[in-house]
Order: sequence, then C-alpha cells, then structure tokens
Amino acid sequence: MYCTCCCGGKGECGLIYFWAFVVGGLICVIGQLMFDVLKLTPAHTTSALVVAGAILGGLELYEPLIDFAGAGATVPITSFGNSLVHGALAEAERSGLVGVLTGIFEVTSAGISAAIIFGFLMALIFRSKG
Repeated sequence: MYCTCCCGGKGECGLIYFWAFVVGGLICVIGQLMFDVLKLTPAHTTSALVVAGAILGGLELYEPLIDFAGAGATVPITSFGNSLVHGALAEAERSGLVGVLTGIFEVTSAGISAAIIFGFLMALIFRSKG
C-alpha cells in the first residue's frame, strides 16, 4: 500500500523528502559560506538570500524549484523573496503601479505578523535581555 499524502500514490515519498532535504540543505550551505568565507554579517546574509530568492522569482526560476523540492525550497528565507516578487507582480497586473506595494504586503503579511507575534511572546516568556 502506497501513501497518498505527497506523491499521489506513486510510492516516492522517500525521494520527495530526500530532494527537499538536499535543496534546503544546499540553500543553508550557501548561507553558511556567506558567513564563513565572505565574512558577511547575519543581516547582510539574510538580505542577500532574500534578494536572491526575489531575483529567481522574478526570472520565474524559483517556482520550478518549489515544484521539485517542496518544503526544501519554501522553508528557507529565499522563499520570502520569491513571495515578495510573486505578490507584487500578481497585484501589479490587477491594480497597476499601486498594486506593486499592496501585493508585497498582501502575500507576506501572515508570515510577517507571525514573526512579530511569536517574537514578542518568546521575549515575554524567556525574559530576553537584548
């Protein structure tokens, strides 16, 4: 009996998980190399990965990566850049130039809100000193 959760009953779940792990791991390796080799700060590294995801999304190269790697491509920060561009382009088609700004916030607002809320709650729970 094959699972029907992620491979459509083809019995390839292990392969899907493998490629998600490999692609997500490679994105993390790139980020770590930016820290270690290029001596970039965390802010610079994060920004560079978001911009890279945005560029790949704008060139329509990130969606095939998501189709191939699933969570391996949607979980890392590069996916945030892709989401920004994807939302901006979709809303720009509907609303013009103003849609570029509203589309960015429409697609990413849930993630941004969750980061703020959970960050606040963790600061309350763990009594952060920073």
